[in-house]
Amino acid sequence: MDNLMLPIEPLIGEHRLIEKMIALMSMRWKRFKQENKADVNFIAIALDFMRTYADKCHHGKEEDILFRDLDRKLLSSEHKKILQELRDEHNQARKTVIRLAEARDKYAAGSQETFMEILNLTKELTELYPKHIEKEDKHFFVPVMQYFNAEEQQKMLEEFWESDRILVHLIYGNVVERLQSQS
Repeated sequence: MDNLMLPIEPLIGEHRLIEKMIALMSMRWKRFKQENKADVNFIAIALDFMRTYADKCHHGKEEDILFRDLDRKLLSSEHKKILQELRDEHNQARKTVIRLAEARDKYAAGSQETFMEILNLTKELTELYPKHIEKEDKHFFVPVMQYFNAEEQQKMLEEFWESDRILVHLIYGNVVERLQSQS
């Protein structure tokens, strides 16, 4: 398997970018707390990143390709347990992002009562992701590669690239549609 890229390599690389956004969110959380006000524009950008990059792009590849293929394998009980935990954490992150978007919208409309909710939800995301990423990087990704032969790994990697290609067209197709509807 020399010189072949493992399918987990792009996922691990994506983790590094997600960690950078989480670090920015954590810094902004501290600023929000100090200034007693939230930056709705920053939150909107962070939400877009979490929805598009972390969830559709990254979690999409994990769930729709890696996890799907793992479901076809006879996993150890430990790997089954971790796989379910990862799915649950993805769902928790999605729900938290939805709630943060709702709180951000209410706050932007003048509801000061949602400020604490914004703080709590931002903190929840910034605490969830580092643990989640560590679990995948250090306790799951490498060991589960043993379930796949070189051909299966290559096919998975190709599906990852195709998923990214399709996502880019979907995102910008939606941007154009939104702009057309506003014209």
